[in-house]
Amino acid sequence: MSIQEETVEDSKTRTLAVVAVLCLIVVATCLWCVRRFLSKKREEKEKSTKKRKSQGVVDLKAVQNLGKTYRDKATEDDGKHLIEHEHIQQEEANKKKKKFLGSIKYKVEYDFVTSNLVVTIIECKDLAAMDIGGTSDPYVKIYLLPDKKRKQETKIHRKTLNPVFNETFKFLIPYGDVMGKTLIFAVYDFDRFSKHDEIGEVRLPICNIDLATVEIATKELQSIAGDGHYLGDICFSLRYVPNTGKLTIIILEAKNLKKMDVGGLSDPYVKMALMQNGKRIRKKKTTIKKCNLNPYYNESFTFDLPFEYIQSVSLLITVVDYDRVGGNEPIGEVELGCMARGAELRHWSDMLATPRRPIAKWHTLKEIKNTRSGLDFFRKRAALTKALSMEASDATKSAMSSLKKTKSVDESGRSRFSVSSGSSSLADIREQPGTNLGSQGSEIEMGSLQRES
Repeated sequence: MSIQEETVEDSKTRTLAVVAVLCLIVVATCLWCVRRFLSKKREEKEKSTKKRKSQGVVDLKAVQNLGKTYRDKATEDDGKHLIEHEHIQQEEANKKKKKFLGSIKYKVEYDFVTSNLVVTIIECKDLAAMDIGGTSDPYVKIYLLPDKKRKQETKIHRKTLNPVFNETFKFLIPYGDVMGKTLIFAVYDFDRFSKHDEIGEVRLPICNIDLATVEIATKELQSIAGDGHYLGDICFSLRYVPNTGKLTIIILEAKNLKKMDVGGLSDPYVKMALMQNGKRIRKKKTTIKKCNLNPYYNESFTFDLPFEYIQSVSLLITVVDYDRVGGNEPIGEVELGCMARGAELRHWSDMLATPRRPIAKWHTLKEIKNTRSGLDFFRKRAALTKALSMEASDATKSAMSSLKKTKSVDESGRSRFSVSSGSSSLADIREQPGTNLGSQGSEIEMGSLQRES
């Protein structure tokens, strides 16, 4: 029994030793795998850091400093622009003497019960004479900006420069909206057979009036300023991440857009384009808002723009009116970039000065500078009409030539002297042996001259 027990114990110890060795091998392989994995990860990190160092990582401080420099440039430009504008105004004031156009007396009050703005035109005095006889036929137009929907007029007073109207007009408008309006009194001279002459106007912002009381005042007329140059406003935000080179634009809303359709509305959408040296690199656009002059979008778009190109690229934002039948008509545009000026340059510099943060601002739309698409359209249409006319003329010419070819010149049956062989001259024909034209040659020559004439 003792020998058998010893053999059993020896076998147990051997199996335990084998198991222990296997466990050690497994643990060693696991440790080696973990170490290998960590070393690979470390090598990948080192490679990525080396690659970043070789490519050059964008420094946020450098971006902020760049934005601050352009912001200072924008403020300097604003200061220079204001100084130049003041000088121009002073020069114009010195050159031109102010012309007195007359005055208007009015009364404005607000009825809080019925939500009516009650306007009374009392009288005008010392109006400018617009007719040859030294008089005028004045009347007053009353309307509100910026909607300009409903215009009301006084009666026409004949041949007078001091008309007394005493007429009252009402505008139904809620109190929450009335403070953002501007009341216009425009005085005109009536002409039966021509356009009515403009005498002057008074612009009265409602926010400067105390609607709790009745305001009666007399103001001097100013020259009438047109409202056609105002195209509307647009609000959008810019966000730039220098490390990834992502420029994010969020088109938020637009307001008081110009009326482009016949019904007094528009179907606006917004186009965005990255421009470089006057060429469009990338473009995107929003959805179309039907029959709306104050559209709300809240749509986000992203452009890939590396930091090394940030100073040579500009962002062009255009508001376009969609037309199903004709061509889409642009309303206005805003161009931002390092080469811009004023509010556009300030918005761009604020975006660079505060990277990774969205900067939202309002901008006033400006007139479209580039009308290349319209010119190309007209050029293509002109080329098409020209080609069609050329094809028509060629067809008529070929028809006439075929008719001429069928007609023989010689009535006696000499078909070789038909119009088809008219390219060869008569002198060459006379020189050929065996040909004697005689008087017929002169007839052919006279007939050819008549056809040429």
